[in-house]
Amino acid sequence: MKALYNEAQLELRTPEGMEFTLPLAGPVSRLLALWVDMAVVMAAGMVVQKLVAVVAAFSADAAGGLGTLLYFVVTMLYSILAEWLWQGQTLGKRLLGIRVMDRDGLPIHVSQIVVRNLLRPVDMLPAFYLVGGLVALGTRHGQRVGDLAANTVVVRTRQLEPPDWRKLLTGKFNSMLEHPHLAARLRQRVAPELAGVALDALVRRDQLDDAARVELFRELAVAFKKLVEFPAEAVEALSDEQYVRNTVEILYRGR
Repeated sequence: MKALYNEAQLELRTPEGMEFTLPLAGPVSRLLALWVDMAVVMAAGMVVQKLVAVVAAFSADAAGGLGTLLYFVVTMLYSILAEWLWQGQTLGKRLLGIRVMDRDGLPIHVSQIVVRNLLRPVDMLPAFYLVGGLVALGTRHGQRVGDLAANTVVVRTRQLEPPDWRKLLTGKFNSMLEHPHLAARLRQRVAPELAGVALDALVRRDQLDDAARVELFRELAVAFKKLVEFPAEAVEALSDEQYVRNTVEILYRGR
């Protein structure tokens, strides 16, 4: 998908001509999320201090080096693991309703998570995230240095509104629902933004020509399959469009 930007939102345009918009996270919500995450890191730092105190009884120099190393590791691991497990969210981002995404509106990859967090010390220079804050304020899409390098943006999450998905899926047997543990994992891993794009694609499928519709649902099916792998017998007979239909039913069922 091709991304365009304006002052408050990220506009996405698929090669098939479908357009979607996602609201960009503002500086206030990002700052509040940062404070929450810093509190988490500080709590972890207290545990690190206790471990360092034990080492200090034997060697003050070793304790100082170990403390610096462990603090860096804890800071990096917290952000990297949280954004990986929660699809672009840390605890602070979850509480503030924001999420890191690929700049083209795709789910974030592990490599992007690692890059944006490894560059966090640069954004923190010289103190209080001054460099990162100035860079984010100076770009139309609010990217700090780490985001620019990782090709990511921070957006406000969309809530999954209860649609009339039953009307879309009438008479369709969903073989994927026979694996409830995988269905639950899919609900956990799919970002609301991706779910919304898939639902919009189903609603507007008749507006696309045949070739564009086939390509769009192929892209969506590939994105979902990367998140959770269902047994071959449950999905091998499904077209890409039916795979997306089944996924949308799983995501919205019970809402």
